Amino acid sequence: MNTLKTAFLLTALTLLLVLLGDHFGGRNGMVLAFVIAAAMNFVSYFYSDKLALSMYRAQPVTREQLPRVYQVVERMTQRIGLPMPKIYVIPSDSPNAFATGRNPQHASVAVTNGILNLLSDDELEGVLAHELGHVKNRDILTSSIAATLAGAVTMLARMGYWASLFGGYGGGRDRERGGGGMGALFMLILAPIAAMLIQLAVSRSREYEADATGAQITGNPYALASALEKLEAYSKRLPMAASPSTAHLFIVAPVISARDLTSLFSTHPPIPKRIERLIGRPSVYGVQDR
Repeated sequence: MNTLKTAFLLTALTLLLVLLGDHFGGRNGMVLAFVIAAAMNFVSYFYSDKLALSMYRAQPVTREQLPRVYQVVERMTQRIGLPMPKIYVIPSDSPNAFATGRNPQHASVAVTNGILNLLSDDELEGVLAHELGHVKNRDILTSSIAATLAGAVTMLARMGYWASLFGGYGGGRDRERGGGGMGALFMLILAPIAAMLIQLAVSRSREYEADATGAQITGNPYALASALEKLEAYSKRLPMAASPSTAHLFIVAPVISARDLTSLFSTHPPIPKRIERLIGRPSVYGVQDR
């Protein structure tokens, strides 16, 4: 079921890209959009992990440099039959973590200095189990491709809009119907929103699944729930600047949107809802129950 959902969402995003090309450029636009989608998928498959790690200046660490993380990850990977991922540290005081890579054999787990200083051993184990859950569920590649295709939709919408204003992309359907400017403007606004919603559907569902898998790996859902509550509080005090195209990779959202748009356009489900799925109430410490 998870594989079918993934295939449907990614197919929908690719079709949106192709339809956008058709809208602005007719048959030639469709071909261009398909080529862009194929190129983006290729880059995502082979290089998305390297790009994400380099974007946050993540540095590889050895067992001797970070035995606390290595011991936990080695124990859990042996328990669930996964290869040992590469371990990275991000030089940031904001507490966060993410997993990336195209498959379990080429996976990497990155943690910030802030999360290492903030969490207890049990809580850190819960976070690392969550990231291994992403690896085990094979959704790290899916999220990367969805983000890349969403970016391609936005880019093509902008290109098509400006081209329609200045007479480029001959053969587009706007000129066939005689309504170029207004139709292009609607596509400029609506296409990226549709792409974003598809991307967020991928990201949000997989956060819930990774939480459940992580709790199953450790057998201690309270540790992960406690970690999530701490991470939400401290990441707001020490916000981490992140690219919108990679914000969904982190265990908690590093980019804080305007309050009135948080529910719709956040890359993550609300932390209280994630905690409630883990332990049956929206807060470990009871604060959210009031």
